[in-house]
Amino acid sequence: MRCMALDPATPGRLRAETRPDPRPGPGQVLLRVCACAVCRTDLHVVDGELPDPKPGVIPGHEIVGRVVEVGPGATRFGPGTRVGVPWLGFACGVCRYCARGQENLCESARFTGYQLDGGYAELVVADERFCFALPNAYGDTEAAPLLCAGLIGYRALRMAGEGARRIGLYGFGAAAHIIAQVARWEGREIYAFTRPGDAAAQEFARSLGAVWAGPSDAPGPEPLDAAILFAPVGALVPVALRAVDRGGIVVCAGIHMSDIPSFPYEILWHERVVRSVANLTRRDGEEFLALAPKVPVRTTVETLPLGQAEQALTRLRAGQVEGALVLVP
Repeated sequence: MRCMALDPATPGRLRAETRPDPRPGPGQVLLRVCACAVCRTDLHVVDGELPDPKPGVIPGHEIVGRVVEVGPGATRFGPGTRVGVPWLGFACGVCRYCARGQENLCESARFTGYQLDGGYAELVVADERFCFALPNAYGDTEAAPLLCAGLIGYRALRMAGEGARRIGLYGFGAAAHIIAQVARWEGREIYAFTRPGDAAAQEFARSLGAVWAGPSDAPGPEPLDAAILFAPVGALVPVALRAVDRGGIVVCAGIHMSDIPSFPYEILWHERVVRSVANLTRRDGEEFLALAPKVPVRTTVETLPLGQAEQALTRLRAGQVEGALVLVP
C-alpha cells in the first residue's frame, strides 16, 4: 500500500512510502481508506510536540473507510461496511478511569495516527470496538471531519455547560465551524475570535451564524458565559478569562497548547473555571454522530490527494484553510 509516514531521518517531515498491506488481528478490521481529514493534532505529532510517537508512524485519525477483511473474532462490521476511525484507538476497559466511564483518560490508551498507524494511507487496521457506524447523510469526505473536529468540538461544547448562552470560539477552524452549527441549533449565540486581520475567517464565522466575529486580541461586544479555545495558544487563556462573565467557563479543547502566561487571580475569581478536554469517549462519538444529521451539520471541506499530505499540513500550520482539508487516496 501507499502511505505518507513520519520521516525518522528528518524531524517535522513526512515521506511517501510503499509498505506491505497490513492484516487484521483478533478483533480488528482492515479498511480501505476512502478519506482522512487533516487535524491540528497531526501537526503536533509531525512537529514533535507530542512525545514518543510510534517510529515512522502513519498520521491521520479522522478516517472514513470500508471494511475489506475482518480478523478472528471480529463480528461488528462485515466486508463492505463503511465505518469511521477516530483518535481513540484503544482503551483497556478495566482501569479505574474506564470503570467510571472515563476511557478517554485510560492510562493504557493508544491513539490512531500517533501510537497506531493512521489514515494517511490506502489501508488501515483498527480495533472494531473503537470504530463508528457513520450516518448515511454524509459522503466520505464530508464525514471525515466529524470524527475529531466534530467529536472534540462536541465534548468541549458539553463542558461549556448547558446554561451557557453566549459562547466565544477562539480559533475558527475545522472544529469551530462544526460546533458553531450545533450551538446555533441549540439556541446559543456564537462569538468568533480569529487571528487579527483574518477577515476571511471572520466572514466564514458570520456565514455560519456567529452574531459577532472579530480579532482575538480585542474584547467582544458582550460578556461571555463560556469560551472554547481551539487555537493552541496559551496566551489566549487569560484573554478568555477576561472575556467571560462571573461563573464563566474557559474550555481548552486542544491536546497541546503553548505555555499559559501568569495572570492575576482577579480574572479567575468569581467562580470562573479553566478546564481542558482530553481525547474523547465512544459515547461522545455515538451521541454526536446521531445528532449531526438532525442539525444538520454541514462540513466545509477541500479535498487533496494523499501525496499532498505535507502541503496540507503546511497550509494548516499557516492558517490557510477554510473548514477542513481531507486527503483522498
